[in-house]
Amino acid sequence: MAEAERITGTPESGSGSGVESDAGSEGGRPAEPGQGERRGKRRIPALLLIALVAYLLDLGSKLLVVAKLEHHAPVEVIGTLLQFEVIRNRGAAFSMGEALTIFLTIIAVAVIVVIFRIARKLYSLPWAVALGLLLGGAFGNLTDRLFRSPGVFEGAVVDFIAPAHFAVFNLADSAIVCGGILIVILSFRGLDPDGTVHKD
Repeated sequence: MAEAERITGTPESGSGSGVESDAGSEGGRPAEPGQGERRGKRRIPALLLIALVAYLLDLGSKLLVVAKLEHHAPVEVIGTLLQFEVIRNRGAAFSMGEALTIFLTIIAVAVIVVIFRIARKLYSLPWAVALGLLLGGAFGNLTDRLFRSPGVFEGAVVDFIAPAHFAVFNLADSAIVCGGILIVILSFRGLDPDGTVHKD
């Protein structure tokens, strides 16, 4: 009976014998990190700030290169190894899947919805950085698909970073890739969005 009360968190009748302390420890020892207790504060402001910075950098760079570089010869940044050359991409990141523009737009919206759902239990700063990069990048390319020609949900994304022997991309693509890599690293390290650490 005492064991059932300990698991359910119901205090024993007429006793102040420390059931609460038993629930947070085992044998009088502190609970191991990652046993489910959240620590610290929510990281939603950090996520939104990083997403906003990533989005504004992407939007500002696209507006600038379209105004200054589109329909002009490529600008050499590091000789022919790295150039700025404006192209309109109706596909996914790095010009893949150009026939799937509407489908890719739906995926971007779904990613944004998932990120906001995860944010409700976000207590980890590294996860806030990763999700903020993903969110800012997704919003950056989604803005192009909604507001650029040829039309809503079919707009072409502005790409302009052109390394030699590689696909042309933009800052939103870079943010998405960096956020994805960081999520893989955090997952391998066993860190969850709620700040707990688990070991497989």
